[in-house]
Amino acid sequence: MQNMVILGATGSIGASTLSVISQNPAEYCVHALVAHSNVEKMLPLCVEHQPKFVHMVDEKAAAELKAKLPQSLNIQVSTSELDLIGLVSAPDVDTVMAAIVGAAGLMPTLAAVKAGKRVLLANKEALVMSGQLFMQAAKDSGSILMPVDSEHNAIFQSMPLAVQENLGHCDLSENGVSHILLTGSGGPFLTSDLSTLATMTPAQACNHPNWSMGPKISVDSATMMNKGLEYIEARWLFNTKPSQLKVVIHPQSVIHSMVQYDDGSVLAQMGNPDMRTPIAHCMAYPQRIRAGVEPLDFFKVGQLSFCEPDYQRFPCLALAIDACNVGQEATTVLNASNEVAVEAFLNEQIRFTQIASINEAVLKQVPQQSLSSIEDILALDVDARRYAQEAINKNK
Repeated sequence: MQNMVILGATGSIGASTLSVISQNPAEYCVHALVAHSNVEKMLPLCVEHQPKFVHMVDEKAAAELKAKLPQSLNIQVSTSELDLIGLVSAPDVDTVMAAIVGAAGLMPTLAAVKAGKRVLLANKEALVMSGQLFMQAAKDSGSILMPVDSEHNAIFQSMPLAVQENLGHCDLSENGVSHILLTGSGGPFLTSDLSTLATMTPAQACNHPNWSMGPKISVDSATMMNKGLEYIEARWLFNTKPSQLKVVIHPQSVIHSMVQYDDGSVLAQMGNPDMRTPIAHCMAYPQRIRAGVEPLDFFKVGQLSFCEPDYQRFPCLALAIDACNVGQEATTVLNASNEVAVEAFLNEQIRFTQIASINEAVLKQVPQQSLSSIEDILALDVDARRYAQEAINKNK
């Protein structure tokens, strides 16, 4: 029986994780649920899964939830940052699902890593912001990292055991790997006329053709920044050189990513576009458990197609790849700027195409800084957000 803490319990990854746990009640126990402020979603989760602890980042939400919870459940509700760090580090916690979206997920995820937990990593921003420090912390503590993103999980499954057991410090060339092929659907605007992109609404950007995701990730998919962040994440997880990592557009989202070997072989992981599959794999690795996902029906899939990414259509992808090649400072700045710009777009303060232009402007404006600690990274994150907000105010 594994005791699990779910960071981001009220989001889509949290819901999928709880679904997999429900499929395997004898193997997994919900020890704690963590969310920001959504009491409406958290309350029924508490009643159904009866965790020992619940953490709400927002103090008012924590008080509201505490008042509404039936006393018979005997659930402890916390709200401070220290409480959250203690929760993920507790001795009786085995596994932490890190699914808080954005930079907010960095500190609790890093705390779980430093405590030596099995960390199911769905928060890609943790690696985008602090890749080298994060991977070194995992190595030092003996924490087991499992990539949850469907693309990184597919790459992981297609790698030899020597790579799987040495994430962040492996040598792909020594293991016969020539390229990682990171697939992306291209999102809802893959075939839209370029002249129409400036007028696209938040609702249109969030209407992904294959996946059901939260608003921020959906917009990132529409700009393909999500793929750019995944590119950076893959760089740290699999210790890649720029020449070893490629992005391939695959609109059907059936092949979730591929690994190409020196002998010409290409191994691909395939499945229906359902996050419960990679979540179940991460929870049970190296075993397999039921995920509640229908098996892939090849007769219904029909054709599979591929094409190169169009960087004129997806400038955010180009920015992310360039930032990855520059280094940690650039990727930290880009992540912060993008979070601010996407929020502004969702609030209809800027146009869809301005997300990329604001990100580019911030990358040019923020002074390069040496990042030798997590405090340095957080300080740079604050600076980048300030520059991004200033750029948004100028564009209003």
